[in-house]
Amino acid sequence: MGSAWPTCASTFCLSLVSVLSLILLVSCSSSALGTRHGEGLSRRSHQVKMDQAVLLIHNQLHEKFIIYWRSDHCYQCLFQTLSAANPAKRKDTDMVLVDTQYAITLQLNDTSGNTELCQVHYRFREFGNYSLWVTSNSSNTKDVTCDIIINYNPGYTNLPVVIAFCIYVVIFIVLTLGSFLIRRSPIQNWLCKQINPTETDRLINSELGSPSRADLCNQDAHLATWNTAPQRLRSLDTFRGLALIIMVFVNYGGGGYWFFKHQSWNGLTLADLVFPWFVFIMGTSIHLSLNSMLRKGNSRWKLFWKVLWRSIQLFLIGLFVINENYCRGPLSWSDIRIMGVLQRLSLTYLVVSALELLFTKHLPDALPPNRTCFLLQDVVIFWPQWLIILALEAAWLCLTLLLPVPGCPTGYLGPGGIGEFGKYPNCTGGAAGYIDRFVFGEDHIYQHPSSNVIYKTTVPYDPEGILGTLNSIVIAFLGLQAGKVLVFYKNQHKQIIVSFFTWSVVMGVISAILTKCSTNEGFIPVNKNLWSISYVTTLSCFAFFLLLIIYFLVDVKGYWTGAPFFYPGMNSILVYVGHEVFENYFPFKWKMKDSQSHAEHLTQNLVATSIWVLIAYILYRKRIFWKI
Repeated sequence: MGSAWPTCASTFCLSLVSVLSLILLVSCSSSALGTRHGEGLSRRSHQVKMDQAVLLIHNQLHEKFIIYWRSDHCYQCLFQTLSAANPAKRKDTDMVLVDTQYAITLQLNDTSGNTELCQVHYRFREFGNYSLWVTSNSSNTKDVTCDIIINYNPGYTNLPVVIAFCIYVVIFIVLTLGSFLIRRSPIQNWLCKQINPTETDRLINSELGSPSRADLCNQDAHLATWNTAPQRLRSLDTFRGLALIIMVFVNYGGGGYWFFKHQSWNGLTLADLVFPWFVFIMGTSIHLSLNSMLRKGNSRWKLFWKVLWRSIQLFLIGLFVINENYCRGPLSWSDIRIMGVLQRLSLTYLVVSALELLFTKHLPDALPPNRTCFLLQDVVIFWPQWLIILALEAAWLCLTLLLPVPGCPTGYLGPGGIGEFGKYPNCTGGAAGYIDRFVFGEDHIYQHPSSNVIYKTTVPYDPEGILGTLNSIVIAFLGLQAGKVLVFYKNQHKQIIVSFFTWSVVMGVISAILTKCSTNEGFIPVNKNLWSISYVTTLSCFAFFLLLIIYFLVDVKGYWTGAPFFYPGMNSILVYVGHEVFENYFPFKWKMKDSQSHAEHLTQNLVATSIWVLIAYILYRKRIFWKI
């Protein structure tokens, strides 16, 4: 681990169980708190599910009307029917369930649907109970008023997230600070005198070889041993692990909160960030690893066969992971899904690695400290690679914007369904969806895309389809550029940081132009389902900046060891495949007392995610890594 003294990693194992127990205790307390404030009562009485609230409709008119609704997040959508309210002479009150993810607009029309009586815009709170009073001071339908009254508000349903976040932050700060302090010379010298000599010898022999006990207290000898240890950029594994752990958490459900789920169409949530980051850092690792092997004298052709074999293995593992049959019985070849996360990774890895093997040039081991302006040089020096990447991006643009799609407008980038006021219900994804359905067939692509949540789409659509893989290659290549910066400016931290920051700004400017700084009104909106070019540049902007921060904290200043994310980052394939395969097995999932409680869902998902971090740490200590 680079030091004879226990790092925050060893303390992390001891603290993890207490953290999980505390989260469980706080979550259960939060659940009880919500019940006392009416949340439990509302759910039991009306069987309200997460992301829903109860709306009681009080019709004071003498005629029946129809209530329509539309989510603010549903761009250019048709109104959907919510309920039909009985006239005032009926004594019963109508009850409906309304969506709470975003603010919604309620519109009341007469039974013919042609005359609008009133309209109200409101953001309901999850598990809340509300009343809609529809009144009129005359028989004139123009005098109808709609008022929403709060019967009672639920408890603060986001409280478990806040508490869990604070707990993890406090533990993280304490462990990181402890790790930083324990590496300081005065503290190490003090520990040297306090630790049992026999135990000290054991620690030294297991970690750094077998120097004498006297050398342990000698600062110069310790520093010499530290400096001669093989160096590895921990920031890369830390970044990879961060993306992976967030991916595991959101895949397990993210506590059932909508903001931890994928965006229905345009825009970003936390869940939409992590896969591109993982692809980006894979590109960085490609350059570092292939560059290192080429320097050792490995032939390019031999390395290509290794790359090809690894890509095939990734693709086959991906097929196994996404086509589980433990609860559905034997699968039929007629409905096996072909593309997925690992499949996209395998194709991306193959193309980017092949480009690197074909066109990479050896950079000198040592460069003058004043070497600058690599942002242009890495484009000029490796211009054949850039030409191919630009050709791939041109292919994506041409296919996306110019390919004729039957029954759909050319260049359509929308979700279909009730979007675009219901004009193109079967055009989900435009050219991207059409190509997948044409190549694979509807039965071999993803059947439940995120677009059906808000836009009520009915056709299958695969967010890891063929066309989006072209832009996956682009973001991996941008990650490759980060690797070139690290090699080009080896040990020149200032230049590396400046270069990463410059790349981040350039990507951000391109995104601002493409999107016009809006969610839906830009030339090409940010869209995870399409893996649009603006999505690639936006996530690359974030990736360069985040890598800059992690590199500075971990590899430059040593303020942070990268724990706990460093450990799953070192065993990323095992953690990803493992969390998918064992998702529904104890202790990663268990039967909950209240399946509509965010607190219980969050506890379960955090426990499952933390267990995978613990597994990765144990495997790291045992030097067990799954490499393919």
